Amino acid sequence: MAPAPQINTVSGPLDATALGKTLGHEHLRFRDDAVAANWPSRYDPAAELRAAVDAVGVAMAHGVRTIVDPTAMNAGRDVRFLARVAELTGVQIVACTGIYTFDRLPFYFENRSVDVMADHFAEDVEQGIQGTDVRAAFIKVAADEPGITPGVEKVHRAAARAALRTGVPIMAHSAPAVDNGPRQVQLLLEEGVDPAHVQICHYGDTTDVDQIERLLELGVYVGLDRFGSPRPPFTAARIDVAAELLRRGRGDRLVVSHDFCATIDWFPPETMEAIVREGESNPYGMGLVFERVVPALLEAGALDDAALQRLFADNPRNWLTGAQRT
Repeated sequence: MAPAPQINTVSGPLDATALGKTLGHEHLRFRDDAVAANWPSRYDPAAELRAAVDAVGVAMAHGVRTIVDPTAMNAGRDVRFLARVAELTGVQIVACTGIYTFDRLPFYFENRSVDVMADHFAEDVEQGIQGTDVRAAFIKVAADEPGITPGVEKVHRAAARAALRTGVPIMAHSAPAVDNGPRQVQLLLEEGVDPAHVQICHYGDTTDVDQIERLLELGVYVGLDRFGSPRPPFTAARIDVAAELLRRGRGDRLVVSHDFCATIDWFPPETMEAIVREGESNPYGMGLVFERVVPALLEAGALDDAALQRLFADNPRNWLTGAQRT
């Protein structure tokens, strides 16, 4: 029997069979790299660590053993911070390489080739991230309302080339409001990536089930990963979408999560309070899918034990290991 594929975690390589119950898209800290580096006094490291540990504790109380954290460059990636959270909690954290941008690139990458960028991503997978021996398990890319700009296309092509070289999969932030997903898939396929090694995120942001199904038909994994978002569609509508996809037999390529940020610096506190006040709060944090979503799907008859196993164990594991099985 062939040995189980290995998954890189911030605590070292792990047999894929040991991932267990997994949340496939969560952020233990989300902040601007440059601001944090230049004005560190604006942040409270102890408070950030407490918030991350508390958020993980909620997930672990529901049996979660692994958290996939797609925090890349430009979003405050810090694998030492992730390793500290893993040490304090015992959770298994899967980290990434890649670049989070909706448009332009830093001049460093804008003035270098796609292959040079790919070399950077591959180094994180093969040698380690940020001068550590923590190796990336996947590559993160992004496209949003600006569309597939030249910078965004460059990151996608570099990610594809690095993925083919290293055998790790790709996760793509997307925007269903402008339906970036199909074009993102096309770019990756043009570079030779197997769609089964791709996850397109945030398509739970639409209630158009047919749009999501068209994306699934391309052979990729799709993230319904913003349960608990303070902005619409709210949780009840997202549950309806998940239920319909499960009824249509699409549960084998869905990744369910929250895109929860234990801390985030995008907005001042008063703006965050207004966003929540005007939208929908999530008092459960990384436990919401287990407190509200799963019970609702069970009650609707859209979920059984086998489907639960697929959503929270098999699908994240198969996406993470897919490139290693070919």
